[in-house]
Amino acid sequence: MGSVDTVLLLGGRSEIGLAVVERLVRAGASRVVLAARGGTAPAERLRELGAEVHVLDFDASRPETHPALIEEAAAKLGDLDVVIPAFGVLGSQAVYDDDPVAAARDVAVNFGGHVSAGLAAARRLREQGHGALVVLSSVAGVRVRKANFVYGSAKAGLDGFAQGLADSLHGTGVRVVLVRPGFVIGRMTRGMTPAPMSVTADAVADAVVEALGSGRGTVWVPARLRPVFAVMRILPRDVWRRMPR
Repeated sequence: MGSVDTVLLLGGRSEIGLAVVERLVRAGASRVVLAARGGTAPAERLRELGAEVHVLDFDASRPETHPALIEEAAAKLGDLDVVIPAFGVLGSQAVYDDDPVAAARDVAVNFGGHVSAGLAAARRLREQGHGALVVLSSVAGVRVRKANFVYGSAKAGLDGFAQGLADSLHGTGVRVVLVRPGFVIGRMTRGMTPAPMSVTADAVADAVVEALGSGRGTVWVPARLRPVFAVMRILPRDVWRRMPR
């Protein structure tokens, strides 16, 4: 996609998102907007690296505010070269079983928030005629497991949304980079037992930046998860439901 000068991160405190932005700044990006709830985000490190950083208030649970937020970011940065929605909630299936309202609220963020923010960003990028939207999906959405089926179903919806959006933008000069990490060791998963082939936020960020430079549209992190899930997708249902939680 050529050089990246401007970056918008939706979810300005995200470990993965900040790791991607830092790599882009080190590679030459000079202007960044970090959008986070309350308008607070760790901008100091990026400023130390020489970037001009703006921090905006962003609430993933209020889709009616997302189009205006995208336009406000564009007013500060000009054209948006890369937009990274990196917000989400990793809740407990046990809690969701007891509290359907909490489940619906978190799905509204994990899926609905990404739909509204993604469409608003895509409209802006289409008007520019260039740019990339990075969608952080998950292998949890490739085939939903009983252990986290509320979270997984939201990721499955997001994954399908990203694929359809990419097809709708074909030929416009705008790219969608769909990222499917496995278990990510970090703040969100603290206290959980890492799954096989777990990765770090830094590993995901490296893969995202490589994909932005190479033109790849779908990224598995680690890459060996792709053949694993090719098999997982076709396992008979009765076998799948007996898989360890």
